[in-house]
Amino acid sequence: MRWLNTAVIVVLVAGTLIFAFQNLQSVTVSFLGIRFSAPMAVHALIIYVVGMVTGGSAWGLVRWALRGQKTP
Repeated sequence: MRWLNTAVIVVLVAGTLIFAFQNLQSVTVSFLGIRFSAPMAVHALIIYVVGMVTGGSAWGLVRWALRGQKTP
């Protein structure tokens, strides 16, 4: 099972590196009057990190709500 996990991680890292190296052109993103220019891979990384933070927070809120509804 450890080899399968390692193989999946290697494939995902390889795919991420291929994406990053094929998308080095600069892209401009505008949101609420703020403009940000960076390579597309940087934008993808920022979106990924924001998704991790918000997803983790949402999951924590759901766990807290479910734990609070249990009666002893």
